[in-house]
Amino acid sequence: MSDTGGEDASASGPATGTVYLVGSGPGDPELLTVKAKRLLESADVVLHDKLPGPEIIGMIPEENREDVGKRAGGEWTPQEYTNRRLVELAHEGNDVVRLKGGDPTVFGRGGEELVHLADNEVPVEIVPGITSAVAGPEVAGIPVTHRDHASSVSFVTGHEDPTKEESAIDWSALAATGGTIVVLMGVGKLPNYTAALRDAGMSEETPVALIERATWPDQQVATGTLDTIVDVRDAAGIEPPAITVIGDVAATRERVLDFLVGAGEDATDGNAAAGGKDA
Repeated sequence: MSDTGGEDASASGPATGTVYLVGSGPGDPELLTVKAKRLLESADVVLHDKLPGPEIIGMIPEENREDVGKRAGGEWTPQEYTNRRLVELAHEGNDVVRLKGGDPTVFGRGGEELVHLADNEVPVEIVPGITSAVAGPEVAGIPVTHRDHASSVSFVTGHEDPTKEESAIDWSALAATGGTIVVLMGVGKLPNYTAALRDAGMSEETPVALIERATWPDQQVATGTLDTIVDVRDAAGIEPPAITVIGDVAATRERVLDFLVGAGEDATDGNAAAGGKDA
């Protein structure tokens, strides 16, 4: 255990441990950073959800890990509980890894946890990870920028804070940028934002790709257009976690697919024709 930032343990009980907000990357264990792997091996406790993927979670000794993701009955662990648990474990003298998919601060609530830990005088370190917003598309053969197609990229969450009175996302402005739009956690609301983009004047023929479980062994990709992608999603059975890529770059996959290693299953062909996988 670490005494970083803590008091003299002999005088006032255990020193406060350090919390590490660690990004696990998109899911392939070989895409973990060296530092992330070291911390997973040395931490007293690892708090994780499902997004790091089963292979990475399986690397952590069962007695050292706590699942703060999905619970029995389909409920999710409240963020307030996770915040409180991180402080509690650190004050008991534990070094704690809060393991997140992708990068910890790209729609991963790492910013909220960072502030909460600092407010409670807990030493905290951020360990960046490869964000799935970039890695997911590129392993599927889709570069998020390309000199011929897109000189800008916008990252958008498809799952905003439900307590917000209205969305903070200006889809009309995004439609006008002419660049790539990458939506994370946006499978369920795909009909809403594709309609918003069409209403804002984006062409119905704009290429769109859905990458499910990017870099996982069962990765699959479905492609279509702004007009067809909802039907493609339903036919292919695309489910979370998945990334949506909207823009001309999404058409790159078709051009490179025959030579792309690790491209993932093409769900648009076989599965779509067969009605998709079981939902």
